Amino acid sequence: MARATVARRYATADGRGEFFEGDNLRSLDALVREREASVALAYLDPPFDTGRVFETQGRLAAGDGKTVAYDDRWSDRAEWLEALASRLARIRELLAPHGCVVVHVDPRTSHYVKVLMDELFGEENFVSEIIWRYRRWPAKTRNFQRVHDVMLRYRKDARCEGRWNPLYEDLAPSTKATWGTRKQRAVVDANGKRLRSTTEDVESKGVPMGDVWDIGVVAPVAKERTGYPSQKPESLLSRLITSLTDEGDLVLDPYAGSGTTAAAAWKLGRRFVTMDAGEASRDVVLARLAAIGANLRHEDHPEKTSINVKVAAA
Repeated sequence: MARATVARRYATADGRGEFFEGDNLRSLDALVREREASVALAYLDPPFDTGRVFETQGRLAAGDGKTVAYDDRWSDRAEWLEALASRLARIRELLAPHGCVVVHVDPRTSHYVKVLMDELFGEENFVSEIIWRYRRWPAKTRNFQRVHDVMLRYRKDARCEGRWNPLYEDLAPSTKATWGTRKQRAVVDANGKRLRSTTEDVESKGVPMGDVWDIGVVAPVAKERTGYPSQKPESLLSRLITSLTDEGDLVLDPYAGSGTTAAAAWKLGRRFVTMDAGEASRDVVLARLAAIGANLRHEDHPEKTSINVKVAAA
């Protein structure tokens, strides 16, 4: 993982967005001192303990020749978990009483992370395991294709009602064929046994969204593609932010990467704080946010933005 010794802060003129360039543990410590109990949603997409060095692609790999995005090599899994635990401990302090945290990992490590989060947040604060299912180019393997990631969601305090904006999926074709698109009402007998369904005059919103999400990865030729490795689709983060925060809430992402969380939060009218130690991340985040009107300026030198690449607005 890329690490820096000095954290530098960039912010939008209206204060709605901030980016810390430097080690995220130091940045989180600074935020705890400034904004304890203020975050509605923290989303973490940390390195997955793959033992690999990830490099930038396309436009980000040109220019000064610095192609390393982040180093995901660790001495052992215990070191990786310890690094993640120290950051989650700070994030717990940063969450508002109604806030929640979502940690994005893969099936190889999700069970270790869940045990860790049970200890840090309490088993009673586990809310959901969301499966992100996607399609990708098939791999050569004598096994089922791995086509999903895992997102673990925990709340700060079980006694507080958290943010919740329900989302809906389309009705099944069979349901539409039988009942149309109007809202159904169940008819039950005196014992609570369901007898039949009737339709109302109100249009149905759809089926309440489940915890398995089919969202495509960012295609190599997609306009959204930045060239930063392990980039997550904006539609994935938009869904999380829409359902788990309200307009004006603060969203935190301590592993900025390509800036997807910050971009989605800005477009949805939320505030954001994000951070990363890598130069490639800094450049793509500043460029990506500038393209949508979220111009981040250095706190000590407002005229400097350190933008070295061009990223189209999504």
